[in-house]
Amino acid sequence: MIGLFRKIGYRVFQFAFYNGSRLLPWREPVQYRGPGAIRKLPDILKLRNLSSVMVVTDRQLMSIGLPDRMLRLLEAANIRYTLFDEVEPNPSTNTVEALRKSYLDNNCQGFVAFGGGSVMDAAKAAGARIAKPNKSLEQMGGFLKVLKRIPQIIAIPTTAGTGSETTIAAVVTDYATHRKFALSDLSLIPHAAVLDPELTIGLPPAITAATGMDALTHAVESYLCLFVSKKCKRFSEEAVRIIFENIEKAYADGNDLHAREQMLAAAYLGGAAFTRAGLNYIHPVAHTLSGLYKEAHGRANAVIMPHVLEYYGAPVHSKLARLAVCAGLPVSGKSDADAAHAFIEAIKELNRKLGIPAGFDYIRDEDVPQICSWAIAEANPFYPVPILYGKEEIAEIVSLIRTSHKEDTV
Repeated sequence: MIGLFRKIGYRVFQFAFYNGSRLLPWREPVQYRGPGAIRKLPDILKLRNLSSVMVVTDRQLMSIGLPDRMLRLLEAANIRYTLFDEVEPNPSTNTVEALRKSYLDNNCQGFVAFGGGSVMDAAKAAGARIAKPNKSLEQMGGFLKVLKRIPQIIAIPTTAGTGSETTIAAVVTDYATHRKFALSDLSLIPHAAVLDPELTIGLPPAITAATGMDALTHAVESYLCLFVSKKCKRFSEEAVRIIFENIEKAYADGNDLHAREQMLAAAYLGGAAFTRAGLNYIHPVAHTLSGLYKEAHGRANAVIMPHVLEYYGAPVHSKLARLAVCAGLPVSGKSDADAAHAFIEAIKELNRKLGIPAGFDYIRDEDVPQICSWAIAEANPFYPVPILYGKEEIAEIVSLIRTSHKEDTV
């Protein structure tokens, strides 16, 4: 429970921050969309005077040869590159430091981040360290603590979920403490985004599900925020519509190029929405589960989302009712409460169809205080949530997540 005066202070801060942030010099990445868009990469780099780049990816992608086509394009165009393929899921601060060192040792001029959200976040965080070498990642955690120009980043997502190709955020994990935290700064927005659905063809169903539900979480959370702009609302509504129309198709058929292209568009829209509007309590709790238990970020969001939406109750019913319409649910003539309930149930049904559990059984009793502490530290006062919660309420939400797993296995 949060005291009245603290709540007032939080709301005043949020009002000033999110309305004032609209006056900041937001940069939108230049977009290159459509099947085969990766072929434009050499021209993109030459246009930006980048003749020596750090290619950031992960070993799993290298093992299946997905970056090979891109690397051949760079070689044919005589663009020098250094390959860094050591980014792990939930990238660690140690990995970011190794990436920064390799970038500097090889005199690179910019980053090409080829992969999922972890790869893009690692490149962003390394860029922040290069821009501010005397500041640690932890010291730059939070909002607007970089405030310096970083090396150019060309983001090439191979999953449709995080929207990191358009956001201000870079999420990293300190493996010594198991704490996952975010750097959020306008300078971290990538300079260009290549959205090529051919790069997501054949993505395993489980990853398609987790990343797609991550994009849905972004759209829903940002829509529920206070002080959200009309533009961000449109982004969220469109993302919800696209995801409900396409995620099951992409999950069932990894070669459905149209569905893959649509999911990339939805992920971008969701990312664009939350990077300006903010998030709710879903992401902070998910971050703790990723840090403590190495849970996949998107899967954690998918599991947590319906529990938080139900816990909010009546204050979010009218907005969820509008999202129910965007999702194409048959809610005409229903009350806001009934439509909101239908939307939450539709999310649960999506999770079931996509093989995502209703809850998690691995959360340890002794970890709950830490989960609550980290989640609150991330969310308050920065996120303009519809209802302000303290550690007690977050503990109740965590309890619901654990209880739901037991009910799911009965």
